[in-house]
Amino acid sequence: MLFAKHEVTLNFTEMKATLGYLCSSTSWGGLEMNHLRNAFWMQNRGHCVLILCVEGSPLAQHAVEMMLKVIHIKKHRKYYDFKNARSLTRIIKDKSITHLIIRSNEDVSISAAVKSKLGRRLHTSYFMEMQIGVKKTNLLHTLRFRYIDLWSCPLNWLKEQVEKLTNFHNKLVVIPSGLNLEQFSRLPEKSDSRSELELPNNVFIFGLIGRFDRQKGQLLLLDAMTKSKHSNYSVVLLGEPTLNEGDIYYNQMTAIIDEKSLNERVHIRPFRKDAEVFYNAIDWLVMATEAETFGMVTIEALACGRPVLGSNAGGTPEILQNEKGGRLFHTLDSTDLALQIDHILDNSDHYNSDELKQMAKAYNHIDVCKKVEKALGLVE
Repeated sequence: MLFAKHEVTLNFTEMKATLGYLCSSTSWGGLEMNHLRNAFWMQNRGHCVLILCVEGSPLAQHAVEMMLKVIHIKKHRKYYDFKNARSLTRIIKDKSITHLIIRSNEDVSISAAVKSKLGRRLHTSYFMEMQIGVKKTNLLHTLRFRYIDLWSCPLNWLKEQVEKLTNFHNKLVVIPSGLNLEQFSRLPEKSDSRSELELPNNVFIFGLIGRFDRQKGQLLLLDAMTKSKHSNYSVVLLGEPTLNEGDIYYNQMTAIIDEKSLNERVHIRPFRKDAEVFYNAIDWLVMATEAETFGMVTIEALACGRPVLGSNAGGTPEILQNEKGGRLFHTLDSTDLALQIDHILDNSDHYNSDELKQMAKAYNHIDVCKKVEKALGLVE
């Protein structure tokens, strides 16, 4: 039977492990970046790592650039793709993969099908990136989840979702997505970063980073600017239009900037790999996403010693530790966002940069990798 129940009694401490990082996504966002980063770090720690991904995908291209070994797979359906499950099973057997690691919920079903064939020879792990949203306690989800040996959640609120919305009973842990803090440890003077981004030096600056997309909230922030009683601050928007989705949202942004005469106060800059320059240049980060599951940009801002004005939903409240790392506004409410901006400017809220950086240390990639190794049974 495809979804027969099995017991999880795996221990790989006495055998050579090969980690297969499976991702069928052809997008390039936080999920794919986190997957590839963890694979890269685990390889650097001496583990044998293989990337199983779709040929020509951004993930495949970046994996090659990072000197990771790539095995191409076919793009599979989310459910009941038994043909591609058989192909994936053969790859796993041929490459002697002992651990299959996934992050996308698009890969859960095929991983369960492979696990049903290989049993104890394969350890399956789901490192959750997206919230569940709706209850998944029906028979098919329950049977499918039995084939996940390890379910890792990046935050406690997501662990609570798994406990409430599923019938998952195997190993459930909390391991955050990691961040290499080294890149944020040696920053220049704020004025130097502002000069590099061609930003004014003598003004308070809020920053928002992310693709130009309704989900990221650039229009929400622009609307809040028109409702704020203050005008003695600027905003920098770092990002680019969503790949292959045109410039409609970007054009809406620029139209509002023109219509509301915000040209002198809103600075649009293209995305850059050295994002620490952006964080170093701003005074506060704005996280305006409706409900960010786990905001890497929030962690990055803290790592640079910058407080965060974030939406009171998703993982942001937990990361900010009840406003220890910034302030919260009502989700999708530009009026409340404007009120919080005014509060920050009126009260000159002071957050100790060193204390914010200390908060970010909870996501240090070295400690995260150690937790992953322990959860996978790679170390005692």
